[in-house]
Amino acid sequence: MIYLLGYDIGTSSVKASIVDAESGKPVASDFFPKTEAPIKSLKSGWAEQNPDTWWQFVKEATKSVLEQSNINPREIRAIGFSYQMHGLVCVDDKFKPLRDSIIWCDSRGVPYGEKAFNELGADLCLSHLLNSPGNFTAAKLQWVKENEPELFGRIYKIMLPADYVAWKMTGKLCTTPEGLSEYMLWDFAENAPAKFLMDYYGYDMNLLPEVVPTFSDQGHLTPEAAAELGLAEGIPITYRAGDQPNNALSLNVFDPGEVASTAGTSGVVYGINATVDYDPKSRVNNFAHVNHSATHTRIGVMTCINGTGILNSWCKRNIAPEGCSYPEMNELAAQAPIGSAGVSILPFGNGAERVLGNRDTGCSFHGINFNIHNRTHLLRAAQEGIVFSFMYGMEIMEGIGMEIKKIHAGRANMFLSPIFRETLASVSGATIDLFDTDGAVGAAKGAGMGAGIYKDNNEAFASLVKLEEIHPAADRTPYLDAYARWKTYLHL
Repeated sequence: MIYLLGYDIGTSSVKASIVDAESGKPVASDFFPKTEAPIKSLKSGWAEQNPDTWWQFVKEATKSVLEQSNINPREIRAIGFSYQMHGLVCVDDKFKPLRDSIIWCDSRGVPYGEKAFNELGADLCLSHLLNSPGNFTAAKLQWVKENEPELFGRIYKIMLPADYVAWKMTGKLCTTPEGLSEYMLWDFAENAPAKFLMDYYGYDMNLLPEVVPTFSDQGHLTPEAAAELGLAEGIPITYRAGDQPNNALSLNVFDPGEVASTAGTSGVVYGINATVDYDPKSRVNNFAHVNHSATHTRIGVMTCINGTGILNSWCKRNIAPEGCSYPEMNELAAQAPIGSAGVSILPFGNGAERVLGNRDTGCSFHGINFNIHNRTHLLRAAQEGIVFSFMYGMEIMEGIGMEIKKIHAGRANMFLSPIFRETLASVSGATIDLFDTDGAVGAAKGAGMGAGIYKDNNEAFASLVKLEEIHPAADRTPYLDAYARWKTYLHL
């Protein structure tokens, strides 16, 4: 038997899945911790996690899936990683983290990215990076340089979350072009690390890890790591990608015109473009997709909304009756009409939003009438507001040549809600296909591709099962009217 092991190094947990390579089906999956992993927020807009907690969760998840599957660890032929994007891990020359990781939803890099964009110029940044430096990893590092200069001087290497965990496994430090594009340090014009931005910020090029292909031999499990994990020495890591490119891979989204979406704590619509293009206002993000190369252009165009599932969970804690489950909350929301009888909610309460030009506007409620509205209207308006924020980003994506007719998504998180699904299909006019997959399973199959066990993505994802298909409403007018009203409150 041949098995593949995938990890998803997420914000709230680390998930592991063992996949039977022949059937393509997971034989065991688990995640740790069982409550949400802590995020340190010492100041408003800050978000940090301890990198060594990821390693602890990896060990716990690995132990669990090995016990569940009862397989011989020597039958695991490859390991792959998905991970939370844009996290900054700084290590010294002994590879010890110098500080907690500044993670994706931390907004302290915003002024540094904006300053670089203004001083280097939009033409240079957009033609080479396809983005503003924004609030990405390179800008986060500039905050460290300015505010923690003594610590900055001791940095030997910088890395992304999975780069750190992979180093713990293999002793080899590397990253990928897709990973460097998350830093905003991949130069698409030069097909190389972005030296001009490194020079602008005053970073030594030696801070960067070695760059290897997304699907490649990226190091082998050391005896020490194998003993800690209960795995066999020498298993190769053959794939790694950020969670959104990996989600697209998990849904077999590889080619132009294909679109993937997720709606967890944050929400994303991620489509593939075959041309190197960008939004002149840099409101959507462009990354190297997992199968991008200098001769095979595959750009992942992404709109990301930080305030997605986190708004829904806030509503569960603060608006829904005590003890109400998410399905029960959806039933309450369904009691309100489409458009929530005039209530609109802007869901931007989880830090600066790229789609709003990196503004941190906060969440706001509009149109409440004390004589008409109750919690059902607020609960529905929250879900509609999340969808409308997706649609706003999708309109920008369409403006740079994306055509969104079908959305692939896993049946999880907000996509479990009928209101969310029906509103997204009806306001966008796109059909939604729901599949049974997740990031860790996708990472395992990516590892199979990187190890040559699968000849291509179609073979790797032949077992992907469509669970449901959601079509736009026959009459989209109520949804479009509600979206038009919602947009009037943006005031951009």
